[in-house]
Amino acid sequence: MEDEKLTFDHTCHVLYSKACKEQIQAKIALHYPAEQREAIWTQVQKQYVDFLKDWRTDLGGKKNFHNGTGGTYDCIALMAYYVICKSVTNLDEIEEMEGNLFLPAFRKLKFVNVNKPFFKRLLHFSFATVGKKCLKWNDYKMNVAAYQKGKPIYYEFTECPVAEFAKQFDLLEVMPALCNPDYTTMELLHAKLVRTTTCSNGSKCDYMICGDEDEYCRQHPEYKDVQGYRRNK
Repeated sequence: MEDEKLTFDHTCHVLYSKACKEQIQAKIALHYPAEQREAIWTQVQKQYVDFLKDWRTDLGGKKNFHNGTGGTYDCIALMAYYVICKSVTNLDEIEEMEGNLFLPAFRKLKFVNVNKPFFKRLLHFSFATVGKKCLKWNDYKMNVAAYQKGKPIYYEFTECPVAEFAKQFDLLEVMPALCNPDYTTMELLHAKLVRTTTCSNGSKCDYMICGDEDEYCRQHPEYKDVQGYRRNK
């Protein structure tokens, strides 16, 4: 089905990104014979629209930067794909797809090294700026701690619309695949994420970030829990 024919409220919702569509269609092509692919894609589109019919309408539409590539609505589209194609896909594939959407922007920042004080301060400034934007949209409730020299950067989300969506539609099993790429983003900046919980398996999503040469990250080794979340001790 052509995207233009999808019926949902465009004043408050947005369509999945072009990159997300390409990711999903590529996996459909991998898993299904040619004669079934268009029908499967149409089912995914319809599931996406059905989700939006029962979803909150206050996330800012196209004006909210969180609704861009790899953001809230792309995550909803990946969950639509998961629901329709559950018999052939898995969480590793969903994590790969979200990473392919979310990580390219960070790969352009390969010159950043959080072990260096200048870049660490710059990273903190960027998080503080995002936190102010979150106040405008009231979607991701973000608290950023003051910068402290010689200590890891800390911020947390106490509300996450993607986790909220997964809870509403009984799709919490997918959340590890959507949360885990956060670790890879930091690794691309010569940093380490230390996390103990997320909004989908706890009351907040905590981010403690230090350079990958910092003793702090060695004191909190990473592991993967039974649900598939990357976490730290």
